[in-house]
Amino acid sequence: MKESLQRMLSHEDLSREEMKEILIGITKEKYPTEQITALLTGLQMRGVTVDELLGFRDGILETGVPAKLDCDRYIDVVGTGGDQKNTFNISTCSCFVIAGAGYKVAKHGNYAATSTSGASNVIEAHGAKFTSDIDKLNRSINETGFVYLHAQLFARAMKFVGPIRKALPFPTCFNLLGPIVNPSQPQCQLLGVANLDQMRLYNNVYQKIGIDYGIVNSIDGYDEISLTGDFKVTTNNYEKIFHPSDFGFDIVDPAVLEGGKTVDEAKEIFDSILENRALPERKNVVLINSAFGIQVVDPSKTIEEALAIARESLESGKALAVLKKYIEINK
Repeated sequence: MKESLQRMLSHEDLSREEMKEILIGITKEKYPTEQITALLTGLQMRGVTVDELLGFRDGILETGVPAKLDCDRYIDVVGTGGDQKNTFNISTCSCFVIAGAGYKVAKHGNYAATSTSGASNVIEAHGAKFTSDIDKLNRSINETGFVYLHAQLFARAMKFVGPIRKALPFPTCFNLLGPIVNPSQPQCQLLGVANLDQMRLYNNVYQKIGIDYGIVNSIDGYDEISLTGDFKVTTNNYEKIFHPSDFGFDIVDPAVLEGGKTVDEAKEIFDSILENRALPERKNVVLINSAFGIQVVDPSKTIEEALAIARESLESGKALAVLKKYIEINK
């Protein structure tokens, strides 16, 4: 570690393998807190490279609990978080819409860090119990089309850096790892990022991992498609800026997207959408995110076709049926 820190001071990048070994060393408590703090601070000051981020990812997956799902192709829909917008659970809602449309979804998530309700909060509020039991996970995705992977049951390495991260007054590269350490290692992912710098970083990360991906960013700073203005989408196949009117949608008032002040309020918004009784703006935001997710997992579909598929899933009650069946299996 001392040698790695010295090289960082000389403005050298660290290799993917080196970062993996450092992460494994952290889990074995090989390094004093001061050295880990120095490493994370140095990476934050100069910016983490793609290989450095992937090295930490490799270490987290190797030291964690795997979740090998026995289905061929499925998607995760996730945001980086940290956009300080406190939106309702758009990504999680979209997962149920995508599953209701007949595609498989393995959602990786956690409790809220900066908002009222994270994916784990809203799913737990419905009475679901989280598990790492592979038989139960496979039953869930095969019988409902949806499985939830609660991050704390899988990424064992995170607890070793938790106190350091809390003590530091700034985010670290570990904040960037959540979206890419899904223990089932999905073949498809739709990721929402809060700025274009993150979009460029993850674009290079996904190309090296070799999966089908879509990265979305609302130009006004949301880490999802908010319909509050222009938004950018980057995939394996194209990079384009869209406007809500391209899909026949009006501009959304940001206040409509707020997720409430309690988990109960967040759950009510979540349920109102899946029960097809939500404000049209909230419904449209979920539909457009679901559509781009469907296109990632099924590239043969145009975005207009994917949007129609998402709408049918939600309005027919199929998305709600997935939620009810999932809760029934995971009580």
